[in-house]
Amino acid sequence: MAKVAPKIELTDEERTELNRITNARTSEQRMVKRAAIVLLAAEGQQNKMIAARLGIRRTTVALWRNRFRWLRMDGLFDKPGRGSKPVYDYHDRIKIIRKACEISTSGNPVTMSDLATELAEEVGISRSQVNRILNEMEIKPHRIESWLTSHDPEFEKKEAEICGLYLNPPENALVISVDEKTGIQALSRKEPDKPIEANAGLKRDFEYQRNGTASLFAALFVQTGEVIGCVRERHTRVEFIEFLELIKNATVPHQMVHLIVDNLRVHKTSEVVTWLNQHLNFKIHFTPTHASWLNQVEIWFSILGRKLLNNGLFQSVDEMTTAILEFIENYNLKSKPFAWTYKGKPLVI
Repeated sequence: MAKVAPKIELTDEERTELNRITNARTSEQRMVKRAAIVLLAAEGQQNKMIAARLGIRRTTVALWRNRFRWLRMDGLFDKPGRGSKPVYDYHDRIKIIRKACEISTSGNPVTMSDLATELAEEVGISRSQVNRILNEMEIKPHRIESWLTSHDPEFEKKEAEICGLYLNPPENALVISVDEKTGIQALSRKEPDKPIEANAGLKRDFEYQRNGTASLFAALFVQTGEVIGCVRERHTRVEFIEFLELIKNATVPHQMVHLIVDNLRVHKTSEVVTWLNQHLNFKIHFTPTHASWLNQVEIWFSILGRKLLNNGLFQSVDEMTTAILEFIENYNLKSKPFAWTYKGKPLVI
């Protein structure tokens, strides 16, 4: 009668660690194979099946299966005399990971040196070893990523309304995303750029000089991707109403127009309300608070920044204005609508 391989049962911590080893790009291949053996054994597979699946000998499977059975995670490391003995065992690594994942009471990111200092008595570990272990785990306690939560009580209603306009615009109506990019600086450098050379990028003088600021009003026609815009010195209700007139002149008279705007105060003044009452074919849809990402023109602003403004050099506001308007003109030659895929489902942080 064939001998049945011993049954393997895993704790949640062991399963998490084994999966991490098999998935981490920095794991040694021998450790990946050993972890895979144990995971497959825990699924109830026999040694012969595991050997065939992993392309290794059955005796190798039996070795690491038994090592794990008796020594658990420590059993996956080589015995003394076969490679270097691990300085930090499985339990030490768990302590390091737990400490790294604690949220600092100060709110500041934790450095590797801080972690090594805190772990000195418990584990006795250097900064470089902390860094190596956390890199293996792909844990980055020194990094902070931000998010902003909208507490708008009508968030879902507004979100669904705007997404509906993008995904299924009303027949014979226009959907237009409108916003302002304020405080655009016309920057120049005191010294001219140095040309690109082999193994070196463009060199630019660090010191810059400001030559004035301006605000860009832009409207993105959602169905076509075309953009109209104007540059003004300020961005008050006066300039916004002037821009509404510009949009009106770019549309068919009496055609229904749905404008998507954010919650900037100039979009809600009494003068704007009066203008809308005089133009009943225009309807404004406000994005939820802290949700300007729902406004498609923000995507276009990102394109404008990357391709023109972020690295552009302008000796004056007039020069910058001309460059922006030329960019819009050239953009419209090849414009196409954005492929909007977000349907209003809850976002996951």
